[in-house]
Amino acid sequence: MRPRQDIIESFSTFIQFSDDCFSRWVPDPKLQRSMRQCLTKSPESPASGNFWALYWHKLWRGNSSKLAGSHLSAYLQEACYWAAQKTISSFKSLQYTVSDCFQTSIIETPKILQGFQPVKGVSLNAYARVVFSNVIRNVLRQHQEVDICSNWALLSKVSQKRFVEALQQGGLGTETIARYRLAWFCFKQCHSLHKAAGTRQLPKPDKAIWQAISELYNAERQTQLTPPDPACSPATLETWLAKSAELIRSYLYPAKTSLNLPKSGWESTELQDDLPNNPDSTLDQSLLAELIAQEETEARQSQKAQMNTALRKALVRLDVQKQQMLRLYYAKGLTQQQIAQQLDIKQYTVSRRLRQAREALLLALANWSQTTLHISPDSNVIRYISTALEEWLQGYYDHPDPDLSERSS
Repeated sequence: MRPRQDIIESFSTFIQFSDDCFSRWVPDPKLQRSMRQCLTKSPESPASGNFWALYWHKLWRGNSSKLAGSHLSAYLQEACYWAAQKTISSFKSLQYTVSDCFQTSIIETPKILQGFQPVKGVSLNAYARVVFSNVIRNVLRQHQEVDICSNWALLSKVSQKRFVEALQQGGLGTETIARYRLAWFCFKQCHSLHKAAGTRQLPKPDKAIWQAISELYNAERQTQLTPPDPACSPATLETWLAKSAELIRSYLYPAKTSLNLPKSGWESTELQDDLPNNPDSTLDQSLLAELIAQEETEARQSQKAQMNTALRKALVRLDVQKQQMLRLYYAKGLTQQQIAQQLDIKQYTVSRRLRQAREALLLALANWSQTTLHISPDSNVIRYISTALEEWLQGYYDHPDPDLSERSS
């Protein structure tokens, strides 16, 4: 991927894919014009992505500005792309692409903006990257689970509420859903007696079980269906249940559409809401001045330097193998399986020792936060400092600060 070159491009362009690879940055003219006007009217503002992310986020939180939301959606494109690239490497057996993962997670941008709290000291980019990764990981795990489930295992796991919702979304009528639901109930009653506990590959019912399902259905239809249906054969019930399973898969994991996809017939136009023609009207000069003051405060710089020092000391205290694993994971981008092969050890050993290394660094960061900032480490604080740690590790190994590198050498 070509990195974006300046602040205007960072807040006004969107990724376009071609054959599951990054193709180019597609500019939005209105967003470009908005950023140029902001920079022209406030030449003293810093050319910092984090600064402008805070500025637009505060406008977005203050008045639900569509303009601010669109700028932030553009800004977070790279965070989402790299989260998709890194996360999908852990799921090699799945038939999902980077663009699939990108589209799945980028639509969660409003939730990310809602959950982001600048007062915690974590940048929006770092916070979003962690959340995007979690979204993608959860979706892939769910897909992996449902992919390895047989139709019969999926039917045995799904709740009645989900079952009915899936059939409704599939376009089935009320009477048909009632028949399928009764067939599903009979299937669960009869087949559950024969399944192995915990299996995800529940086998297809044999002839005797299908006969039992048919007999139960034909007995229950007299009281459960209005009006009662004619008797059903085992073959008919099997067809109904197989169709139900496919509708459930489609319902639980629908295709996602991103707002960043090109409009039909318009290569350079995407599915974005129309932006205001006069973005100047949303520019709050007092807010801009406030953010500039925040950006230039020495207190935050001092706190960041102290945090870097605390984490470097904690990193040095780790044993050599843990440091090596962190370097391979963050700097080289290797998966746990690849690290295990390179070091000739088991994957579960790599997983355990990486977890221990992160826990040691997280404890150091929590202690520093409590001692220096006097923040008690409750669940919310732990979540945010976990995000801060992930950002620090990524920056330390991917793009180390020159001053930090000199001190470490």
